[in-house]
Amino acid sequence: MGRTVGIGIQDFEKVIEGNYFYIDKTNFIKEWWESGDDVTLIARPRRFGKTLNMSMLNRFFSLEYKGQSEIFEGFSIWQDEKYRKIQGSYPVINLSFANVKEQNFADAKKRICQLLTNLYSKFYFLRDSALLTDKDKQYFDTISADMDSTDATFALYQLSDYLHRYYGQKVIILLDEYDTPMQEAYVNGFWDEWVAFIRSMFNAAFKTNPYLARAVMTGITRVSKESIFSDLNNLKVVTTTSDEYATSFGFTEKEVFIALEECAMGNKKDIVKEWYDGFIFGSYSDIYNPWSILNFLDTGIITTYWANTSSNSLVGKLLREGNGDIKKKFEQLMQGKHLYVPIDEQIVYNNLNDNEEAIWSLLLASGYLKVLGYEHWDELEYGQRVNYELAITNREVRVMFEGMVNSWFHKTNGDYNAFIKAMFKGDSKSMNVYMNRVALTIFSYFDTGNRPTGQEPERFYHGFVLGLVVDLQNEYIVSSNRESGFGRYDVIIEPKNPEKNHAVIIEFKVIDEEDENTLKHTAQAALDQIEEKQYAAALLSKGITADRIYKYGFAFEGKKVWIEKADN
Repeated sequence: MGRTVGIGIQDFEKVIEGNYFYIDKTNFIKEWWESGDDVTLIARPRRFGKTLNMSMLNRFFSLEYKGQSEIFEGFSIWQDEKYRKIQGSYPVINLSFANVKEQNFADAKKRICQLLTNLYSKFYFLRDSALLTDKDKQYFDTISADMDSTDATFALYQLSDYLHRYYGQKVIILLDEYDTPMQEAYVNGFWDEWVAFIRSMFNAAFKTNPYLARAVMTGITRVSKESIFSDLNNLKVVTTTSDEYATSFGFTEKEVFIALEECAMGNKKDIVKEWYDGFIFGSYSDIYNPWSILNFLDTGIITTYWANTSSNSLVGKLLREGNGDIKKKFEQLMQGKHLYVPIDEQIVYNNLNDNEEAIWSLLLASGYLKVLGYEHWDELEYGQRVNYELAITNREVRVMFEGMVNSWFHKTNGDYNAFIKAMFKGDSKSMNVYMNRVALTIFSYFDTGNRPTGQEPERFYHGFVLGLVVDLQNEYIVSSNRESGFGRYDVIIEPKNPEKNHAVIIEFKVIDEEDENTLKHTAQAALDQIEEKQYAAALLSKGITADRIYKYGFAFEGKKVWIEKADN
């Protein structure tokens, strides 16, 4: 019988003393300490053990636990006598921004100030120390939830000074989930204010702090240096493409398979690998997300655990409202294909809208995509660039994306499903009725309103095609052509069982007011395009007869749609 699996326990001491299921990651302590880096930023997807590892660092180094080494006995770190000697030998400032999710700057700042107040309360014995001057004590007393920005941004620096005086030892600062407020600031429109505030705090705490021994920050993304790290030239950044700490966050395949054997689930290795394997950190492949593995060990049920543990609203918004090129590439991913795109791992939140590099970078950092390879190329004008080969991480993530795309049409689910049924019956009259209701209801849902006139339908029909890809994948192969943008974008829906189901060809076209008087004329022009380009040839070559192929021309004008069906 395996150890008890504790779900959501992020306190290292509680995990070990409770004898809950734990995979030894204490070698992270040694790897980090021997790196010699002043300030380390480690970016990993959510639920990959960042908080537990930070708790472990605090429990190992903090003077609070001096002489309480028994918790590390039996783990890899305790085999090295050097580390036995430094356990419990540093003052540690340990805090987390995980719960700073306020929707405006004033509330977010107040939440940070409350965290700092709690820190000062923990070290209140410093207040009465003879080592602090009257001015120091006066500053100590200003620390509160309502303190001004100047005092707040200086608080970590000043606390480092006080601890250094008291213990005669420089401090270690551990900051978990540093970027959680960043996303909230971007989504809720107070980015500039937040960046100015947090940049001042980080500069004081991590750059100009003579009382700092070492520091670790963790988060999901590497926020651009220009945003908040512009003054930190002592920052070591470790991302999902780095080899450092690659096996310290997440479970290796060997660790997962040993755990399955321990829990008498050795016969589940193949399906667990299919669903939860796929993460790649640097040159290390076959990394599993711990959250899904722990939940599976606890329940024995294969389902989406990690992909549904938090809101995917930002990712959904960026993909839903992205331009046609973004949706086309996402469509490729959903069809199991790979992308070859440049990536900039520094996330510039205020440049996310329609910035392809930033969007794919965010998806990679968040764990939804994985890097399969690199392709270097040079341009004299820009210098060396790298194209990354990206794919959806694993089946769990794919299922999450499928649910996301389906949710885009949930407001019109009845009409959307009725439209699909009418399409395969060749009932263009009903298709017109249903599609106009669908378009009218959700057109603005795909619309950011930042496009030249003439592109209005583009985001909608690219999203519509994604819906087809996801909704029909069990019985059909949905493929789209290369053309897009202002004009045509054809879709071929090929049945996996031609004897049972019809094939469908769709051509989209935006009305050209100079050449076409009505939407009906535009739809007919789309049908003419199907014939001129002989789109049916590929289906005919596979033995699907012409009478089993429905051809539809879609014409768009604003939120109006007209569909014409070709006579077979």
